[in-house]
Amino acid sequence: MSRSFFNSLLTKKEKTGKLSDMFTKFNLTECASAFVVLFAIIDVLGNIPLFIKLNNKGKRISPKWGAILSFIMFLGFFYIGEAFLKLFSLDISTFAVAGSIVIFLIALEMILNTTFFQETPDDDNDATFMPVVFPSLAGAGVFTTLLSIRAEYADINILIALILNVVIIYFVLLISNKIQKTISKNILMMIQKFFGVILLAIAIKIFVTNITLLIEKLIHQFTIS
Repeated sequence: MSRSFFNSLLTKKEKTGKLSDMFTKFNLTECASAFVVLFAIIDVLGNIPLFIKLNNKGKRISPKWGAILSFIMFLGFFYIGEAFLKLFSLDISTFAVAGSIVIFLIALEMILNTTFFQETPDDDNDATFMPVVFPSLAGAGVFTTLLSIRAEYADINILIALILNVVIIYFVLLISNKIQKTISKNILMMIQKFFGVILLAIAIKIFVTNITLLIEKLIHQFTIS
C-alpha cells in the first residue's frame, strides 16, 4: 500500500516536472512569431468576405462553435499529426519542406488573388463547420504549418499562439457583419496581401532551414558509409 502511494507521488512529481519544463521553454519572441505565422495562414481577416457572403445567403455561423471546433482541429493537427507521419516513416523536417511549398502557394494565392486549391462547396444550412472551420480556417495549410513550425518553436509557444488565434476567430465571427460596414473591401484586400508577403517569407525560411537539415543528414549518412 505504502509503495503504491509513493509510486503515485513520484508519478505526480514527474508530471509536474514535465509541465514546469514546458513552461520554462516559454519565449515571448517565439510566441509572437508563431502567432504571426498562424494568424497569416488561418487568415481569419481574409475570410471575412466569405463569412459575410454566407450570412447574406442565410447560412448560420456560430461564433462559439466556430472557435471551439477550430481549436479542436488545431490540437488534433498539433498532437496527432506527428504520429500520423510516423505511420509513413516520415520525420518533421521532411514534412516541413513539403509543407513550406504548400504555404508558399497559399501565400501566392493571398498576394496574387488567384486560386491554386479548390474549396469544398457547402450544402448544409449551418455553415459553422463547413466551410467556415474546414477548410477555410483549419484546412491543409494550418496542418502543414503546425507541423512545420513545431520543428522551429517550443510547444508551449505554439499552444499560446493557437489560443490567441482562436480568441480572434471568435470575435471576428461575432462581428463579421459589422466589419463589412466599417472596413472597405480594398482595405481587407490590402491586409490579405500584407500577410501574404509575410507568409511567403516565412515559407522560404522554413524551407531553407529544413532542407539544410536534410542535406546535413544525407552528408552524415554518406560519411559514415
